[in-house]
Amino acid sequence: MRTLISGGIVVSATGSTAADVLVDGERIVALADPGSHVVQAFAENVDTRVDATGKLVVPGGIDAHTHMEMPFGGTRASDTFETGTRAAAFGGTTTIVDFAIQRRGESLRKGLDTWFAKADGQCAVDYGFHMILADVNDQSLVEMDRLVADGVTSFKLFMAYPGVFYSTDGDILRAMRRAAADGATVMMHAENGIAIDVLVDEAISRGDTDPRFHGLTRPERLEAEATHRAVELARVTGAPLYVVHLSASGALEEVTAARDRGQNAFAETCPQYLFLSDEDMARDGFEGAKYVCSPPLRPAHNHDALWRGLRTNDLSVVSTDHCPFCFKEQKELGRGDFSKIPNGIPGVEHRMDLVYQGVVRREISAERWVEVTSTTPARMFGLYPRKGVIAPGADADVVVYDPRRQQTISAASHHMAVDYSAYEGMEITGAVDTVVARGRVVVSQGRYTGSKGDGRFVSRGLNQYLR
Repeated sequence: MRTLISGGIVVSATGSTAADVLVDGERIVALADPGSHVVQAFAENVDTRVDATGKLVVPGGIDAHTHMEMPFGGTRASDTFETGTRAAAFGGTTTIVDFAIQRRGESLRKGLDTWFAKADGQCAVDYGFHMILADVNDQSLVEMDRLVADGVTSFKLFMAYPGVFYSTDGDILRAMRRAAADGATVMMHAENGIAIDVLVDEAISRGDTDPRFHGLTRPERLEAEATHRAVELARVTGAPLYVVHLSASGALEEVTAARDRGQNAFAETCPQYLFLSDEDMARDGFEGAKYVCSPPLRPAHNHDALWRGLRTNDLSVVSTDHCPFCFKEQKELGRGDFSKIPNGIPGVEHRMDLVYQGVVRREISAERWVEVTSTTPARMFGLYPRKGVIAPGADADVVVYDPRRQQTISAASHHMAVDYSAYEGMEITGAVDTVVARGRVVVSQGRYTGSKGDGRFVSRGLNQYLR
C-alpha cells in the first residue's frame, strides 16, 4: 500500500510546515514540498490519496495510560481491547500502553501473559504494556530484569488501595532500586492510602455516603504528601519516577521541585483534571457517581496550575487513565456507599480533542499539543522514533485533523462501550478527519475502515529523557 497525504500542515513538537507525507507500506518514506517532483513521481503509483488541505497533519496519538478490561470492585472495565482501541482510533490515538496486573501470590510473567491473552488479535491499534507490581518479593524483583529485556520497561506501584495493590515504602524502595539498575521507569499512584482508608471509614460511619464524599475523603494534601514521599524514595534510589494522573497543584509543586534540582522526575495529568471539577461529583442524586475516579476531581482553581504545568513541561504528558464503568449496573454498585463505586472515567476517544482545546484557548501551542499527546509519551516509554513523529522511517501513524470543525461530545455518538460521557454536551472546536495506522486508513470522515486485530504488540525501549 502506497499512500499520499497532501495539502496539509505537518505539525511536530518542534515546528510546523507545509509538506506532503509519502507512505509506502507501514512506514513513512519521505516528507516533501507540496507539488515537488518527488511528490509528482510518487503520485504516479499510489493506492490511497488523502486530501489534507486546510488541515493539520500530526503523528498518531499515544495514550500511555489505559485500563481495558481491568477488574475492579467485583466488576471490570466495560471496554474490551477491541472496543477500547477502536474508540481510540476514532479519536486519533494509534497506540495505547495498557497495564498488565500481577496479582498477589502470582508471578509478573503470569500477569503479563494474562493481559497478552486479552489483547492478542483484538486491537484496532498498536499496544504495549506497563506492569503493575502488586507483590514485591525476591522472585518479582528478578522478573523485572526479564520483563525489561522483553520490552516491558515500566512498572507501576501504588501508595493507595491497601489490601489490593498497596506497597509499603520499604517495598517501593526495593522495587525502585531494581528499576534503577535496569534503567526502567517506576510509575507511581501517589495517594496516602492508609490515611484515606481511615477517612473513608469515618465518613461511612457518619452516614456520609454520597459520591461527593469520595473526593472529600481523598484530600489534595494526601496526594501531595504521597508525591513528596515518592520523589524522595526515587531520589534515594536513583530510579526514574513518573507520577501518574496528577490532579492538583500541591502534587505538581513536589514534581516541579524535584525537576528543578535535576531529578529524573516526570508526571502526567488527564483531561478530567483539566476540564472537570469536584462539583461534578456533587451533582444531584447519584449522578456524581459518573465522575468518581482516583485521585478524585479537584476544585476548579487547579485547572490553571495544571495548564501552566503543561506549558512549562513540569507536566510532561496527557494520558487518560481510561477505565470506563457503565452508570447502570456498574457505578450503581456504590449506591448508598461511595466506597463501592467503581473508580474510573471514560476518555480514550476524546483525549486529542480535549487537549486541542488548549490550543483553541491559547493555553498551549499546536506544537505543544503534539508533544504532550504523542512525541513525549513516545520518548518517555521507549517508542521513539518509531512512534510519535512524522519522519522518514517512522511507523505511518498519521492523523489528519480539522482545526475548525465544531462538534459536541455525547454518549449518543461516541464509540466507547460505556453508557455515559463525562463531557456530555460539551461543544468543542477541532475534530479528527482521517486516521492512518501503520500505513492503513482505519478512520475516514467518521467511518471505521479498519479491522479487529490490525494492532500489534510493540516492544519498548527505555525512557529517553534520563539524565
